[in-house]
Amino acid sequence: MKIGLIGTGRIGAFHAKTLRSVPGVTGIVVADVDTARAASLADTLGVRAAPSIEEMYADGLDGVVITAATSAHATLIHQALDAGVPVFCEKPVALDVPGTLGVVERAHSGTVPVQIGFQRRFDAGYRAAREALRSGELGWLHTLRACTSDQTPPPAGYIPTSGGLFRDCSIHDFDILRWLTGREVVSVYAQGANRGASFFADGDDVDTCAALLRFDDDTLATVTATRYNGAGHDVRLEVCGSEGARFVGLDDRAPLPSAEPQLSWQRAAAPYATFMERFHDAYVTELGVFTEVAAGRTPSPCSPAEALEALYIAEACERSRRTGAPVAVADVRATAAGGGATPDA
Repeated sequence: MKIGLIGTGRIGAFHAKTLRSVPGVTGIVVADVDTARAASLADTLGVRAAPSIEEMYADGLDGVVITAATSAHATLIHQALDAGVPVFCEKPVALDVPGTLGVVERAHSGTVPVQIGFQRRFDAGYRAAREALRSGELGWLHTLRACTSDQTPPPAGYIPTSGGLFRDCSIHDFDILRWLTGREVVSVYAQGANRGASFFADGDDVDTCAALLRFDDDTLATVTATRYNGAGHDVRLEVCGSEGARFVGLDDRAPLPSAEPQLSWQRAAAPYATFMERFHDAYVTELGVFTEVAAGRTPSPCSPAEALEALYIAEACERSRRTGAPVAVADVRATAAGGGATPDA
């Protein structure tokens, strides 16, 4: 199986390296608008760099992995579908709802599979928590507490094209909460703040946020995120039910220095520094599954339509942050269906 990869930045380089060890992958071709960067990665990994994306497809690919800038995702997905090549694309599908809807409609009308990269669905902890909840072991669910905290902020140049903290970062939590519970979010109330570098505010974004979500069965969830977590990269989820609970991400690298004078345990390793460390195994599993999707042996585990649902929640949170009022997700969906302005316009 020959796999193409578009976008050779940090996550693209990581995925290209991972693909070399995936069973069944016999060839990798990389491409980037920055041809020098693509050539450098190809030399490092011993794979081929195509002079252009068009020439990459001429190689006869069995699948393509898109890890380019977010602003290019929708166009690149359409290009892959035009070529009839199964596609894996890192989230988000697009920067806005209209662009995402266009991909959803295109993917639904064809037979070429599309998988969107929400890697937490492949993390062992999240999967174990989902199994415990779905089995009834936890009783009825009442509270979820999710956090995503980067140790250090991204570069200033990333912010204008990131989509904002809710769409870029918290969207992972929104997706995993839907996937884990099987329920839909009906309303949100969100706030944001800037305590760090000025480039977040300059880019009309925030560096810290918090959102309260209500699900259709009245389960409540809190979702928090920050670009500044000096203790380390922290991604966790508390799943609390009437009969029990599960805590995802509470391992010996969780950056949780205790203020208690006495502890019966000590951290065995250095805290996570990046999301790639935290979710290394999940990324490997995810790409392995994509090769099965590309080969036609399994359906896509995360379709563009599911990614759209997470985006609706992120859009609702962004609208709430800007207006200071609760927002119904149905109102965001109705705005999109009516072809009106994007919710935060």
